[in-house]
Amino acid sequence: MSSTVTRPAPTPVATASTSATTAPLVRDALAALRRAAPALLAYTAVRATGLVVLTLWAHRGHHGVWPILATRWDADWYLGIADHGYPRTLGSVQDSGSLAFFPLYPALVKALAVLTPGTRASTGLALAVVASLVAAWGVFAVGERLYDRRTGVVLAALWAAFPVGAVQWMGYTESLFTALAAWSLYAVLTGRWLWAASLAVLAGLTRPTGVAVAAAVSLTALLALRRHRSARVLAAALLAPLGWLGYVGWVGLRLGRWDGYFAVQRLWRQDMDGGALTLRRMRELLMYDSTPELFLVMVTGVLLGAAGLFVLSVWDRQPLPLLVFTGVLLAIVLGSGGVYYPRARFLVPAFPLLLPVAVHLARASRRFRAIALATAVAVSAYGGAYMLLVWPSAP
Repeated sequence: MSSTVTRPAPTPVATASTSATTAPLVRDALAALRRAAPALLAYTAVRATGLVVLTLWAHRGHHGVWPILATRWDADWYLGIADHGYPRTLGSVQDSGSLAFFPLYPALVKALAVLTPGTRASTGLALAVVASLVAAWGVFAVGERLYDRRTGVVLAALWAAFPVGAVQWMGYTESLFTALAAWSLYAVLTGRWLWAASLAVLAGLTRPTGVAVAAAVSLTALLALRRHRSARVLAAALLAPLGWLGYVGWVGLRLGRWDGYFAVQRLWRQDMDGGALTLRRMRELLMYDSTPELFLVMVTGVLLGAAGLFVLSVWDRQPLPLLVFTGVLLAIVLGSGGVYYPRARFLVPAFPLLLPVAVHLARASRRFRAIALATAVAVSAYGGAYMLLVWPSAP
């Protein structure tokens, strides 16, 4: 008789436990995606309409759409960072200006390009488009959380129809940043503090205005600590600004000066002046210029409209994290002494400002809602094509 004892194979407890835990999460995610499907379809339809108008207009003018969307202006800077990294010295805008651009987007482009076919430009554009859908989902989730499903769908459609919404499907960071900001704010609204802080860290590595997301998470968390002490809430308050602070500190170390990042910003003429230049440019365009540039008039309209919508948001008593986010973002954009023409683009992530309009349209008659949304889509499609094909500078 053999002395070898045959033992039954051990039960894979960890695997079974992991599967049992993962399955509900997958089901919940799929259910949430199905619930958001109308918003995602509406968003895609709006942006596809803008793309069709841009393509037809570009064809008539013998312009190529692909270079405009994937390789021009800021996209070229991001592709340069993905290809060559950052410089080590502070020179002129030409040789050190890339340090003004935060690292998450070019790092993702570089990493994903290894795994995907095509060029880094195509990877960057695909990343922006996918991020825009994630952003639209987050925008919908915030609207539904605060009001109802219809409001969420309308809010996503309005965000798609932003006057300069064409940048959402370009090799720019607006879509990625909005996705991170929207889901971070949603996490705060639902009490998922560590998720909120983690996404705020990533937002702080994406754009300079990531500080607005960090402020929203940290301030809300600190106020929550007054009501209930929690290690997670405290951790969220401390972690949220680390992405923005980390990159700004890294630039200082790389250039060997504590104000390195702000020195780079000065090269781009992006100092804060409390809004003096903004008011001066508005006065010139609206009161003294007999033939103002149409695009600059549109930018001015977006800035004035955003300020008015922020007042309505305060009047409607929006949740604190949304007000802090949009308030800090507005203060940065309106208070900048830098170039005027990209200001409307800088406000693309400020989707909570559209909530008062979305709530009104969601409660309006179907005919009024359809007319209002169709008008917004038409203005956005025309404005985006004009911005990219007629306006002679960057969007």
